[in-house]
Amino acid sequence: MVAAVVLTAIQALPAQQPQATHATASSPRPLSLPIDYYKLANGLKVVLSRDTTSPDVVVAVYYGVGFRTEPRGRTGFAHLFEHMMFQGSTNLGKMDFLRLVQSNGGDLNGTTRFDYTNFFETVPANALEPILWAEADRMKGLSIDSARLANQRDVVKNEVRVNVLNAPYGGFRWLEVPIRANTNWQNAHNFYGDFADLDAASIDQVQDFFHTYYAPNNAVLVVAGDIDTAQVRRWIDQYFTRIPRVLQPPPVDVSEPPQLVERRSTKVDALAKRPAIGIAYHVPPRNTPEWYAFGLLDQLLAQGPDSRLYDALVRQRGLTGGIVAGINPIGTMYDVNGPTLWVVSAVHDTATAPDSLLAVFERVLTPLREAPVDRATIDRAVLKIRSALINTIENASDIGRAGLLASFALFDDDPGRINRLEAAFAKVTPALLQRTAQEYLVPTNRTVVTVIPGAPSSGHQ
Repeated sequence: MVAAVVLTAIQALPAQQPQATHATASSPRPLSLPIDYYKLANGLKVVLSRDTTSPDVVVAVYYGVGFRTEPRGRTGFAHLFEHMMFQGSTNLGKMDFLRLVQSNGGDLNGTTRFDYTNFFETVPANALEPILWAEADRMKGLSIDSARLANQRDVVKNEVRVNVLNAPYGGFRWLEVPIRANTNWQNAHNFYGDFADLDAASIDQVQDFFHTYYAPNNAVLVVAGDIDTAQVRRWIDQYFTRIPRVLQPPPVDVSEPPQLVERRSTKVDALAKRPAIGIAYHVPPRNTPEWYAFGLLDQLLAQGPDSRLYDALVRQRGLTGGIVAGINPIGTMYDVNGPTLWVVSAVHDTATAPDSLLAVFERVLTPLREAPVDRATIDRAVLKIRSALINTIENASDIGRAGLLASFALFDDDPGRINRLEAAFAKVTPALLQRTAQEYLVPTNRTVVTVIPGAPSSGHQ
């Protein structure tokens, strides 16, 4: 299930913010999440984080295979396996995993993203052991046969129909825009799956995909919540250590050549009632100083009703009713491990020309390229990004904390990075912010995709 990205609006902050970035008596205490990180002999990365705020626990398993790492001729395989993993394993029948979680008062889900596929469960703390056993059971061996494959292939195809083919603006931000903005096939193919590839999938191909990518040395296990760390270590040792590691293929080349000219394209959408625009910029590489600077530019420009683009496009001119924006069109800036995009999208009236939106866009971006902002502006952006980070960590209805820890372990071999994020953002200077805007927020690094409403085709389902 590819979940929609939910953007939490942040209320406008006071106009004046303290200019000092050093810790003071009134400064918020920096994040300091407890983290116990280690690796099993078979290569499985394990992250434990104790939090006794509520008597529940999140178990998350992240596998290092996603949309853009699937091979040619296997489009949709990563997404297909998100579904196949619920079809039974060595000691669990079809859908028994689901019943195990729900019978213990928990809930669960799985998602596919650019660089990983994840599975996660939230259960009462006293139900943790059977969940760990069940996750290990399906990591050891998945039940794959023709009937299960045919069933889940149809489920995936139906999901594509519901979420993309038969939905207005379906997949526009996270599917259409990356395809138009990137040139490397790994970053620019139909991630959800070409029906021809899905139909051609054989049992041998599916089994090989599972055996290759769903191995402990290509995975991270996170257990976060009300746990006895020593006891959890014993359970993990009991259930996961004997799963054999698998030789992994060489890393897929997901590098993206620099974009030197603006790209523009148009998509006719028979189901759209109004036009839409998506504006995408390639962003700096992960964990570089410019990456942190771009995170602050995103907050300054597009996050919340106090942002500059919202003010210019919505409040002042009424060109759109709102904007959706973020680094990584199907996730966050933290959970993507390769070239990604900052995408800003908006639905607008037919009378509003896309170029009029772009003109306003340029008027907002130009000052950031021409002169450095003041320190108070950066401090405000840092405060906003801290607020968003804490909201993610403390969101009881999601896996926020576990997801961040898993991403930093999977991509950086360093889940402790979560506790250093604020300091890294606070190091961004006005000069660095300006240089980042000058290099990345320019028309030659931009792709513009417009959606035009079209007449519905006859017989559309």
